[in-house]
Amino acid sequence: MPVADLHVHTTNSDGRMALADVPDAARTADVGVVAITDHERLHPDLETPIDDLDGTTAIHGIELRVETESGQVDLLGYGVTPTTELRRELDRLQDDRIERGRAIIDCVEERLDCDLALEPTEGIGRPHIARAIARSDADYDYEGAFAEVIGNDCPCFVARDLPTFERGAALLADACGVVSLAHPLRYGDPAAALALAASDHVDAIERYYDYDRPVDVAPVTRAIERHGLLETGGSDAHDNVLGRAGLDGDEYDAFRERLAASLPEGVPRP
Repeated sequence: MPVADLHVHTTNSDGRMALADVPDAARTADVGVVAITDHERLHPDLETPIDDLDGTTAIHGIELRVETESGQVDLLGYGVTPTTELRRELDRLQDDRIERGRAIIDCVEERLDCDLALEPTEGIGRPHIARAIARSDADYDYEGAFAEVIGNDCPCFVARDLPTFERGAALLADACGVVSLAHPLRYGDPAAALALAASDHVDAIERYYDYDRPVDVAPVTRAIERHGLLETGGSDAHDNVLGRAGLDGDEYDAFRERLAASLPEGVPRP
């Protein structure tokens, strides 16, 4: 059973759980450590890289999507002490999210002749729009909205303006104690994604993940061993169910030791 779930989203991005709800969800799952990894947003209520939330250790993290030659991948940064450069890039990405969200909403409302009653704000993502479509009088549920309206290659899809892998990884490396490649077997070309682990800016790979399908993790294990990386893991929770994947005690101890060694003086240790 995992003791640490290192991939959790809140209402600060596209999750459904408020930060105040995390301790109860962690206790229900018997998880003692949670990393808050909202999409391209730092959580405003986590003021230090490591915090205590009513008895649950909270690691302030972030998930950052980047562009590579073989497609988009996600990076996870843990123990954030934000730099000016990272804040500037996150501000730019939020402006881009709002513009993109508005463009998708306008397209959906015109194409489906409906009112989504949704105003794009910071943190907006396609899950917000899919939920709004499902609530509207359009004839689509959440899954159908993605499959036929706003998913990749669908009529109302709008691309994002993302940083390159090299820039994004460098920004996270400067601001975070550990940088991990997220869910490497979710991408169209897992081998190309795992090859990114050779970067000096990558410290870990998310080995444990709820793919909701059978997967062969052997290539992930080989990449971790080849490059001498840490293992991370998490549920990628967008609801309040934690612990579907994560690290056990020994694995978390190795992660915690590396993270603690990287934190600035005076910052609480995990």
